[in-house]
Amino acid sequence: MKVMLKEMPQSEVAYIRRTGSYFEPQEHWGKLIHWAISNGLYPPAQSFIGISLDNPDTVEATNCRHDACVTIPESFEKEKHPDMQFMRLDGGQYAVYSFYDAPDQLNQAYQYVFGEWLPDSEYEADPKRPTLEYNLNNPAEDPEGKCKVDLYVPVAAK
Repeated sequence: MKVMLKEMPQSEVAYIRRTGSYFEPQEHWGKLIHWAISNGLYPPAQSFIGISLDNPDTVEATNCRHDACVTIPESFEKEKHPDMQFMRLDGGQYAVYSFYDAPDQLNQAYQYVFGEWLPDSEYEADPKRPTLEYNLNNPAEDPEGKCKVDLYVPVAAK
């Protein structure tokens, strides 16, 4: 299993937050994708990013927060979209792990990076920045129903 280091620039995203189990249907993604496409925000120019804000091993499933995000260009007129939330994602160094498997197996990628790779590396997770899940496909359109995700874990030298 290979992890690469990558320097990422700061970016701005539009997002919809959902609270509930990570393993239940994620309707907020459909709402975000519909909004993004209707506003001309789709790959390859923009990226869809998931942010799982809580560890399901330590937070009750009903309280787990997840942000479905799409990057927006600097010229995007946010004030014309009062129904949408926006935030800036800090740039910096990230450990990147590519995952391709069933969506319910994504937790294994987290377990590997946080439980094996980080402890054996020269880095530690940077708690001031969230871990980012760059979604590279739509599992509903994948022949095997798998998701392709690049997991970006913010890191700092130990």
